[in-house]
Amino acid sequence: MKITFMGAGSTVFARNVLGDCMCTEALCESEIALYDIDAMRLKESENMLGSINANCNNGRAAIKTYLGIENRKEALKGADFVVNAIQVGGYDPCTIIDFEIPKKYSLRQTIGDTLGIGGIMRALRTIPVMESFARDMEEVCPNALFLNYTNPMAMLSGFMQRYTGVRTIGLCHSVQICSKGLLEGLGMEDKLDGRHELIAGINHMAWLLDIRDKDGNDLYPEIRERAKEKNASEKHYDMVRYDYIDKLGYYCTESSEHNSEYNMFYIKSKYPEQIEKFNIPLDEYPRRCINQIEDWAKTRDSLVNNSDLTHERTIEYASYIMEAVVTNKPYKIGGNVLNKGGLIENLPQDACVEVPCLVDGSGVMPCHVGRLPVQLAAMNMTNINVQLLTIEAAFTQKREHIYHAAMLDPHTASELSIDDIIKMVDELIDAHRNWLPKYN
Repeated sequence: MKITFMGAGSTVFARNVLGDCMCTEALCESEIALYDIDAMRLKESENMLGSINANCNNGRAAIKTYLGIENRKEALKGADFVVNAIQVGGYDPCTIIDFEIPKKYSLRQTIGDTLGIGGIMRALRTIPVMESFARDMEEVCPNALFLNYTNPMAMLSGFMQRYTGVRTIGLCHSVQICSKGLLEGLGMEDKLDGRHELIAGINHMAWLLDIRDKDGNDLYPEIRERAKEKNASEKHYDMVRYDYIDKLGYYCTESSEHNSEYNMFYIKSKYPEQIEKFNIPLDEYPRRCINQIEDWAKTRDSLVNNSDLTHERTIEYASYIMEAVVTNKPYKIGGNVLNKGGLIENLPQDACVEVPCLVDGSGVMPCHVGRLPVQLAAMNMTNINVQLLTIEAAFTQKREHIYHAAMLDPHTASELSIDDIIKMVDELIDAHRNWLPKYN
């Protein structure tokens, strides 16, 4: 097996995914190709993974590094699996730009990497890079399975699935921890079963449609009662999603700091008191980036220069997917795939949806879900509109579709006039010009 990791300078995440592979008997003798454009970060990941390989795997994996665009094809050549974890433009300057320019127009964000104007711009600067990966893969590893972990998940995976020949599955942590996090937050962890749940929708807004205990009893009546009581009695980190349970009837997969900006309800200049009421962390992602940079400076030696470093297999999907393909042993995931054949019947077929999937030697097989409750499909559509228009903008390179995506973004449209939206988009395109193709 050959496993290629794109964006291998993401050292902590590379440890989880590739360390997991080294802890998996079917994968532990793989050739591991590490690719990045940052020489220092690439070397740090190589050192770290070399220690894990020696201590956990008796050195059975063959680890090779590939630096820069000129070596990208060689990194991909003959790969069976390609893991994608890139970030185009980084925190400084691109994330800073994504937050600071909208602030000039009084548009506030929390995370800005999946939807909203921040998610749109991140997609537009990332899609051209991922398309270049795809063209190389079509040439040198046409049968590889591309495992995308980069956000905005639905836009990037959707583009790859519609406009390239690369077999692509989008993967997100939020499905794996959804039920566990909900039940633990409500003091119901004793009822966690893990087998009796159904989650479907779109990435970061997939819905926990059904959840039952080991005896098959519906847990939602108690969940709804406890969530409403907790929101009324205390401040906590998940108030927006608990409000979803109260107002829409169901819990969704991604965190409240994310979901607070995916709609027109909570971050509103006319109702500033809602920020405190729902405990919404404005500018959360820039703060998180700064903290991660500071933490990495303190902790890098414990990973990079630790010859005694070991690893235990995590719950990340990647190694389990690879193992299922290699061994033909079935494994169930929540994956992001095109809605071909109406997997979710009341969402568009060209949308990228998040549904249960079975993985085995044949690859990834999405499962038919049926219809979502109409209010949940409507919520998903407010996000899908933006996703499809952003993909259209990237494919056609027409600036008007970037305007359309921003105009139909629920949070942006609820706060700004059309004229200000267009001015803001033009300013963002100009600021990001080094990372974007020329838009007509």
